[in-house]
Amino acid sequence: MTGRIVHPGETPWSMTERVCVTTLRPDAGLWTPLWWWLCLGVALALLAGGVVSVAWLFYAGLGIWGIDWPVAWGFDILNYVWWIAIASGGTFISALFFLLRAPWRTSLNRLAESLTLCAALCAAIFPILHLGRPQFFYWLFPYPNTMGLWAQFRSPLVWDFFAILAYVLCSVLFWYFGLLPDLATLRECAQRRWQRVFYGVLALGFRGSARQWRHYQPVYGVMAALMAPLVVSVHSIVGMDFAGGAATGWHSTQFPPFFVFGAGLSGFAIVLLAIIPLRPALGLQPYITDWHIDVLGRLLLTASLCVAYAYVMDVFSTFYGPDQADRTMFAFRLHGLYAPVYWGTIMLNIVFPQLLWWRGVRMKPPVVWAICLGVLVGMWLERFQIIVSSLARTQLQSAWGQYTPTLWEWSLLAGTIGLFLTAFLLLVRFIPMLAMAEMRAVLEDRP
Repeated sequence: MTGRIVHPGETPWSMTERVCVTTLRPDAGLWTPLWWWLCLGVALALLAGGVVSVAWLFYAGLGIWGIDWPVAWGFDILNYVWWIAIASGGTFISALFFLLRAPWRTSLNRLAESLTLCAALCAAIFPILHLGRPQFFYWLFPYPNTMGLWAQFRSPLVWDFFAILAYVLCSVLFWYFGLLPDLATLRECAQRRWQRVFYGVLALGFRGSARQWRHYQPVYGVMAALMAPLVVSVHSIVGMDFAGGAATGWHSTQFPPFFVFGAGLSGFAIVLLAIIPLRPALGLQPYITDWHIDVLGRLLLTASLCVAYAYVMDVFSTFYGPDQADRTMFAFRLHGLYAPVYWGTIMLNIVFPQLLWWRGVRMKPPVVWAICLGVLVGMWLERFQIIVSSLARTQLQSAWGQYTPTLWEWSLLAGTIGLFLTAFLLLVRFIPMLAMAEMRAVLEDRP
């Protein structure tokens, strides 16, 4: 197994030196590569458009969006669900496969966890913006106040708020706790004073003593045991946002597992999408090998098959059930105004990933990268057709309508993509994308 997850000839010292050089850049000429600046420039440009969109939203109100009766939910909730699903990849890989004692996760967990934090940050924006008066977001907390008002716990907005709050806080703690030994390594290897101070403060006094490791390892295991069910519960709550509503196509008990399957598919896709270009960019090919791409490709295929099962059950429960309004709404999905969205979802999430049955396809990174990009687009389209097509065809025919997103909504989506890329690029620059402490254990156990 070890021969497949790390190249022969690699030692704990050579691995540590490679990762530290990539992060610390002691040579002034190599302090930051050109590709990083170019990507950061694109990300900041997208982020600036999103900032302008949010500023105009605060000034003019929700009327700048395309939402109206009956489609009162649009890009706000759509993008929230999309981003929170993308954030699940790091937790699945880092926590779940840690509990399963899969040694190959050691090469991927730091990068996957960083993607989780960045995506969760983007997801956290949308429930607040959707409130209409985001400056009063703290009203969602059940805090004592002079008016005697409490949060409405039957509201999906409150469910979202507590779900994303718990997930973000736990993800940050899990990521930072696992990072402590590597921050201590960077502190010891740093050649500049500001780097020693910066990483020394972040390391919180971690010295790698036997006593510290004796406490560190069981605590990390407990945190992983908490994160694994948390990622399932968070996406189940997101699914309950819809299952708790009486809108056509939503009131179904299959939504919680449906959303968990979609989260797995989105999460594995974003991890592959990031790993394939970063391997050569950061010089991590000896530790993130072709075998890792192969394993993630198989996991992506498995998640696609689970999502396909959910799609089939959605069709079956709709046409086998007694509700004529549900059947009318589903027929609208198949050949109505938003039919290209539905069929695009099927092609990108189900049909194209079936190419991963062949190992020759999984061993071609450009093809795998294109499939993963298609999956992320397909999952966004899936959210669009779940939210918009259901709300556009209510049970009352006279209340039917349609939804057309405005430029400001597209700008906000682009802005969150820019925020995601900016945060991730900053982490790539200043944080080691390989868990050095865990990788040393793998290399030392190698026969």
